[in-house]
Amino acid sequence: MSGDTELEAAIEELLATRTGTICPSDAARAVDPAGWRDRMDEVRAAARRLVAAGKVEITQKGEVVDPDTARGPIRIRRVR
Repeated sequence: MSGDTELEAAIEELLATRTGTICPSDAARAVDPAGWRDRMDEVRAAARRLVAAGKVEITQKGEVVDPDTARGPIRIRRVR
């Protein structure tokens, strides 16, 4: 499984077990517990791909934001 697919799968698996949102670091930790900090850009990219596929939304302060322009902390949730 490629890293990209692995991260997308981790995001989807975590969302399947929760009723709300996840932090990108949750997915990074699931895939790489020791080096999760180094994977954060990859997780954000995986989340953007899932947004493009219509599977998730990226939020800030509870509001859906454009994943390409969002800066700072984000959350990921299933499409409502």
